[in-house]
Amino acid sequence: MRQRVISAAVLVPVLLVVLALGEPVLAVAVALITSLAAVEVFRLLKGAGYVPFAALGTALALVVVLDTAFPEVLQGSGLLLVAVGIILTAVASFTKIDPGDGLQAWMTTVFGALYVSLLAFLIRIGQVAPEMPANAPLSVVGAERGWLLLLVLAVWSYDTGAYLVGKNIGRTKFLTHISPSKTIEGLVGGVIATTIVVAIMLWGLGQDPLHAVVLGPLTAFAAQAGDLAESVIKRAAGAKDSGDLIPGHGGMLDRVDSFVFAAPVVTLYVLALIR
Repeated sequence: MRQRVISAAVLVPVLLVVLALGEPVLAVAVALITSLAAVEVFRLLKGAGYVPFAALGTALALVVVLDTAFPEVLQGSGLLLVAVGIILTAVASFTKIDPGDGLQAWMTTVFGALYVSLLAFLIRIGQVAPEMPANAPLSVVGAERGWLLLLVLAVWSYDTGAYLVGKNIGRTKFLTHISPSKTIEGLVGGVIATTIVVAIMLWGLGQDPLHAVVLGPLTAFAAQAGDLAESVIKRAAGAKDSGDLIPGHGGMLDRVDSFVFAAPVVTLYVLALIR
């Protein structure tokens, strides 16, 4: 616990500085986080018995993130870059003598790259954020930073709410084959905490807080799914953590796994339903 507190005391101020500075510092930060997460996920995949092309996969994930950050360079041709990455990985698989080895190397490389590249939505959410009313309580923050802050606080509130409720009153286990500590009570506590935080943030952003009735649970379930998805990979690799980069917290992927799924879900909601 002492290590976790020390690590949090270092990481939280860094995150706040990145949020305050915005682009292009945010893009650099997300690119770095994605690269570190890619290294860890390909290490886990190797531990699970696969042989992905780690360097190629990491490069593909990084290119997708950078394309999101600087869409004017290739006019946001993310799909084209993914297609090129799939083709290059397929060509690399030709070097495997056993076609079965080539196929699984091809598939796991593409999977690992696209999985961690979903972190690009940490940047994308700011790009699609609607204009904030001048009289909004958080207007000084700006729409881009404000919506990213909503996402960050929503995910953190889910993790905190689920942990506290699950630890104190959690009794009903679920999906124990993936994560034995998860409880229904913790899930409910996390959903409630997330919904409250999202409602407050929506009000601060000048949006109708009633959106939280849908956006809160959606974000919470996405965050939980992201955590469980990483657990599937770690279980397959026989690993407790994705790495030991952050004392008391594990690896980078352990810290951002919830955002991998939550970021695209919140971004899609904003695009579809927020005006």
